[in-house]
Amino acid sequence: MDLQETQNTLVRLFNDANAQFHKMPGSAIILRYIKSSYQDDPVRSAIELFLFLFAVRYMLSPSYSTQKKVKLTEEEIDELVDEWTPEPLVAAMTPTDEVENEKRPILVGPTGPKSKLSNGRTVTNLASYNFYNFVGNETLKEKAVQTLRTYGVGPCGPPGFYGTQDVHMKTEADVAAHLGVPACIIYAQSFSTISSVIPSFCKRGDIIVADKAVNFSTRKGIQISRSTVRWYEHNDLEDLERVLQRVTKEQAKKPLTRRFIITEGMFENIGDVSDLPRLVELKHKYKFRLILDETWSYGVLGRTGRGLTEAQNVDAREIDMIIGNLSGPLCAAGGFCAGSEEVVEHQRISSASYTYSAALPALLSTTASETISMLQEQPEILTALRDNIKAMRAQLDPRSDWVKCTSNVDNPIMILILKPEVVASKGWSTKDQAQLLQDAVDECLTNSVLITRVKAFPLALGTNPRDEGWQPPPAIKVCMTSGLTKKETEKAGITIRHAITKVVKSNKWIR
Repeated sequence: MDLQETQNTLVRLFNDANAQFHKMPGSAIILRYIKSSYQDDPVRSAIELFLFLFAVRYMLSPSYSTQKKVKLTEEEIDELVDEWTPEPLVAAMTPTDEVENEKRPILVGPTGPKSKLSNGRTVTNLASYNFYNFVGNETLKEKAVQTLRTYGVGPCGPPGFYGTQDVHMKTEADVAAHLGVPACIIYAQSFSTISSVIPSFCKRGDIIVADKAVNFSTRKGIQISRSTVRWYEHNDLEDLERVLQRVTKEQAKKPLTRRFIITEGMFENIGDVSDLPRLVELKHKYKFRLILDETWSYGVLGRTGRGLTEAQNVDAREIDMIIGNLSGPLCAAGGFCAGSEEVVEHQRISSASYTYSAALPALLSTTASETISMLQEQPEILTALRDNIKAMRAQLDPRSDWVKCTSNVDNPIMILILKPEVVASKGWSTKDQAQLLQDAVDECLTNSVLITRVKAFPLALGTNPRDEGWQPPPAIKVCMTSGLTKKETEKAGITIRHAITKVVKSNKWIR
């Protein structure tokens, strides 16, 4: 075949292909697009052609592995398995921990103001969060049984995946109405509420300014968020303002970031409360968002138990996020986050604990709604508890020569620390104080009063103890309840005071 015939053949094939192409629907539009594209922007046509050819080549290329596989013999595999040592999930127990575990009392039966131990003794229980003795409330028990028979034990699914029931929606509405905010979301676990809320809003590069004394679950949430953290001295709002000023100055010429103040309404390990009006003022002044953990103040402070906002007369809508606890004072389980509609709806798809954990059992949701209603309709419940708090404080502080109470006057969790002047005169270390107070707890148990003490935050694996950061001071924790009479409360207070005195004056601690 000579050159002329070859050209004729190619022309004929091209004409046939062109004729077939013109028969296709939309061919005229494609040709017009190509012509106008080439005329107006030939560079784009070249790029599109290159991308088309690259895509064709990529689709036709053979698949290959990006990993070089090394085949091991059975002997080599067994040897590697024998050499592998898994890291422990938790730190090894210390001798002190082992001794404490051996002495730890075990309750038998329901928890109440008077509880039975496994050794058969009955003790006055001042170590549980049964503040209003809701555990023994027959009305609540009956409601729980009815709910159990109607809904079963649990939804067995996350809220977003067939786990939400009408009782959950009612509890959310009840909490929101009680606080006076637009919306609320409930979680199935109290501890993981704030530790999920924080990382759902705070990300790497964001700024968190937090009180040094925030509780362990809040610290976990801050850690998970991977945000930049600035700490301020406990309840020192002048120091907080200095930190806010410094952060604002540092970020002035940087890209805009989200900024949060995180603190507790009533501090778990100290017992005092925040100055909420001042916090709101600083929040607006420096343009930060405020996350308030009311785990221990909701259901306790205020005329109807609405928490710190009610006690200090602050509009709850001024707080961006209010985190609370349904498992403590309300005698149910889980927790909640209340705020604007946007804040709540964001968590339904971005909060790990809400998205991936089974929803709260219906009977516990009903219990939370009922106890909220009781606190609003029966203010005498709160009055009875506060009367017992006053009776206990009268026996311990200022009567005791050795300890003082750092808790707010309305806090049913009384935190008792050794007086600084006593510690200084005796030369006791932090470890000595913790052991002395544990001896006092044991002495109280000997006299049929069950109390506990504040424990140090656990260290992460591999963390040097010198890098542990802020730790709560050694303290005794006495949890009040309205289930005891005033005389029983005073008797327990006298027992605690005498036990502390006996331990401090024992030969073991005389120096």
